[in-house]
Amino acid sequence: MTIQTSICPRCGKPSEEGLCPECRAADVRLLTCEPFVTAVYCPVCESQKRGKTWSDLQMPREDHVTELAVSAMSIHEDAKDIRVAVRAEEIASNRTACTVEVEASLYGVPVRETCSTEIRWQRESCDRCSRISGGYYEGIVQVRATGRKINAYEREVATSLAQQTEESLQQSGDRFSFISELEETKDGVDVTVGTQHLGQEIARAITGALGGRFTTHPKLVGEKDGKALYRITYSLRLPFYQKGDVVVSHGNYFEVRDIDGQRLRVFDLAAGVARTLTEGEVERLLGNVREAESALVVFTQPGLVGLMDPKTYRTRELNAVPWTFPVEGEPIRVLRDEEQDRLVIVG
Repeated sequence: MTIQTSICPRCGKPSEEGLCPECRAADVRLLTCEPFVTAVYCPVCESQKRGKTWSDLQMPREDHVTELAVSAMSIHEDAKDIRVAVRAEEIASNRTACTVEVEASLYGVPVRETCSTEIRWQRESCDRCSRISGGYYEGIVQVRATGRKINAYEREVATSLAQQTEESLQQSGDRFSFISELEETKDGVDVTVGTQHLGQEIARAITGALGGRFTTHPKLVGEKDGKALYRITYSLRLPFYQKGDVVVSHGNYFEVRDIDGQRLRVFDLAAGVARTLTEGEVERLLGNVREAESALVVFTQPGLVGLMDPKTYRTRELNAVPWTFPVEGEPIRVLRDEEQDRLVIVG
């Protein structure tokens, strides 16, 4: 110890100035905890309230407990190299006791302290669930077909796309884009939505997948803060012909690939090329490729293919089509033309 070296007035150890690091650390409280912290959650959808805002951000309960316990503690500003551990115990259905242990360095001295806090779980219906339970909605998407009833496939696709669109918007943070009711009626599908944005996106998704068009029909339902409030009906009409339909025109077979108003974009099943037909050029509807049967390829020759009829088990000879590559012993998809008593290769 030199003449310039100070000594700690408390313990007598050498100190550069005033109290030594050990005595300074002993005078400081490393860790304090609030006696409790309140966690508000929705019992219906389990969303969490952070401040005044509801969030759908989900995390494992153990991680959530740790986050809440840490939020209840305060660590001295001079602490460095901080390490935190949380032990939790469920003491009631709405209370969780937590012990927080902190190890750190204060003025170069290793220290460790613990404190206790309690998480109080509070149930509260969130803003979205309150709207749903109150019957709130901003629009209805009505899915119908032109000149026919929609089939089971179209119902399934429309329902699936509506649910996927709802999930996508909610994951992007649009909490109020919910489906409050999804009803299958004898004429089609009705989707009741919480926002006009969701209604618009569902209508676009369904027409994009199944064709057709939709129109919007707003209805004034009130006024709020000087602004008119509307509910919108999205009237969606699927076309008479569907994607995948096989139609007959001038004795030839065509698969419908897209519908644009009264015009059909089709695939010539004999020539293997794309064409356009008007609805007036269609003589009759054969079926849809989703209904195709599997026929076994019995033999192949230049310009000719032999198929085993899946109904009679007899071999039928068909003209080979340039866009398929049949292999003997392998199946190929066909539709049956009962009127002409023939099989039509569709893929």
